[in-house]
Amino acid sequence: MKRLLFSTWLLFGGLCSVLSAEQPVPSAGEKFSFVQMCDTQLGMGGYEHDVKTFTLAVDQINKMKPDFVVICGDLVNKADEKSWADFNRIKAGFVIPCHCAAGNHDVENVPTAKSLKLYREKVGKDYFAVEHKGFTFVIANTQLWKAPLKGESEKHDAWFVETLKVAKAKGRPVVVVVHYPLFLQKPDEKEAYFNLPVAKRMELLKLCEENGVVAFLAGHTHKLIVNDYKGIQLVNGETTSKNFDNRPMGFRWWDVGSDRKMKHRFVELVGMGKK
Repeated sequence: MKRLLFSTWLLFGGLCSVLSAEQPVPSAGEKFSFVQMCDTQLGMGGYEHDVKTFTLAVDQINKMKPDFVVICGDLVNKADEKSWADFNRIKAGFVIPCHCAAGNHDVENVPTAKSLKLYREKVGKDYFAVEHKGFTFVIANTQLWKAPLKGESEKHDAWFVETLKVAKAKGRPVVVVVHYPLFLQKPDEKEAYFNLPVAKRMELLKLCEENGVVAFLAGHTHKLIVNDYKGIQLVNGETTSKNFDNRPMGFRWWDVGSDRKMKHRFVELVGMGKK
């Protein structure tokens, strides 16, 4: 009898240990909303103009009360002291979290140790992840994919792969937030200024497909581009600096339903007055 009780205790105790060691089940079925901004790029559409539009956007978004904001890179046009000071001053007006991706104008077309150091001092981390209501938002640095920097790109790649795997293990859908889009029209299109190198692009598409990525949000193109790759939404949004397709300035509003489906719509910037 004692042996039976001891065996039962071992089985029950072992089961409890396994259960307690498991990660908590992520919250599911929670509705939320967030905003995708692109290329605030102070100085692209005229410095004072861009300061005004970014300021207006902050005020408008605060009133709409999303859960948070992401900015898909090119925060400034020229990464100097004045631009960073103005960007950070305006960004501080958000009453909700704001997560920024680095763009080529922020860390240079070919990033260096110096340009990355400056960005990290002025803005913060250039790649990181945020968990929110059952989702993982992965903010990556596409410059380290577009123009690899020895030492930095390897660390960034390892982090990206591991972050996706952890999210998948937790059962969390992933939204990737970056500056450069993977492609503009076709997955196998040639590399150009507005997309990523083909080999790296194919590697990333495979990683995204295998690890529960549901959306890939980017900027850089200064015009709306919407694609779908095997169920992954790829969206380049409008800017608050200058749109190359003459669309109104504004941002993308994303709604995430209790079924985890994501929908987006354009919100035009208000307060600019007549041209």
